[in-house]
Amino acid sequence: MSRRQQFVQFYYKTFDENRAGLAQLYKETSMLTFEAQGTQGSAAIVEKLQNLPFQQIQHRTDTVDAQPSADDGILLGGEDKPMSFTQAFQLKNAEGSWYVLNDVFRLVYPAA
Repeated sequence: MSRRQQFVQFYYKTFDENRAGLAQLYKETSMLTFEAQGTQGSAAIVEKLQNLPFQQIQHRTDTVDAQPSADDGILLGGEDKPMSFTQAFQLKNAEGSWYVLNDVFRLVYPAA
């Protein structure tokens, strides 16, 4: 299993079982954009994730794409239309450990 697949599997398993456990993936410089609203910092991001309007969600990952970025980072993008959302993570390597620098979540609404 590739690093990107391991990350996505770990992220969603932790999201489903213990959202507070996601704090280890974020730093104070991390940014979550959820439905165009920005939240910065590990504690604020976890608080936002714990207070989402939904508590139970099923995840099915169809594809995981990875794109290297500047300064030893990786951009992970995925689209999960059956689940009605898309989420992209930008991971950054800090002293041999990866964390989420940017996390963009967007609900996908059916076309009118």
